[in-house]
Amino acid sequence: MTQWKTTASAAARNLGRNAIFCGLTALLPLIAGPIIAGHRSFTSPLGWLLMLVFCVIVVARAIHLLFDALLFRLASSYETETAGLAAVDDLLSRMQLRKPDRMPPGLERRIAGSRRIVWQQRFALAICLVIFAILLLNATDGQPLC
Repeated sequence: MTQWKTTASAAARNLGRNAIFCGLTALLPLIAGPIIAGHRSFTSPLGWLLMLVFCVIVVARAIHLLFDALLFRLASSYETETAGLAAVDDLLSRMQLRKPDRMPPGLERRIAGSRRIVWQQRFALAICLVIFAILLLNATDGQPLC
C-alpha cells in the first residue's frame, strides 16, 4: 500500500469515527432532555431551541464528514493519487456539488478542509453540551439529580 493510500484510508477512518461519535453525542441531550423535563420541569423554550439548532448543525456536519470519508475511500481504491482524486472530482461534478477546477486540490488540501469541518463540528457540539448543562443546572437549582 502506498503512502497516499494509507493517508487517504486513515483520513476516511478518522472522519467516520469522529462523525459517528459527535453525531451520537449531540443526540444524547435531545434524548435525555424530555426524560428530565418530565421529572424536574426542564423547560426553557429559547434554551431548547438553541440546543436543537446546534444539535442539527452537529448532525449535518456528521453527515458531511461521512460523505467525505466515503470520498476518501473511493480515492484510495485507485492505484495512483492523481487517478483517485480525479475520480472524486468526476463524481462531485456529476452530482453537481462542485464545478471542475483547472488545478484540482491535492490530498493534503482536501484533508485540511475536512479537518476544518471536524473543528466546526466539535465547536458546535461543545456549545450544545454547554447549553444542555446550563439548562440542567437551571432546572435542578444546583441540587443533585438523585
